[in-house]
Amino acid sequence: MIEAETLYLILGLLILSIVLCIIRVFKGPTAPDRVVGLDTINTLVIVSMIVYGLVSSSVIYIDVAIVYALLSYISTLFIAKYLEGGEF
Repeated sequence: MIEAETLYLILGLLILSIVLCIIRVFKGPTAPDRVVGLDTINTLVIVSMIVYGLVSSSVIYIDVAIVYALLSYISTLFIAKYLEGGEF
């Protein structure tokens, strides 16, 4: 089993990655760059929920992460369709 200190280090690195992606979202020169940054943030949040679920030994975080992943996927599809210029 992975030690709690290692998982907290992983959570810290994930939070640092999220901060870097937030910078990309605000600074991105084009809309697709911002969408990719936002999608990456969503993925990192999902991974963070799963890691936190491991640290706290709580299954509810993993269940919420699965639902959040599905919603994130659907929202990414809608944003891509909007940027393409198509109708919903």
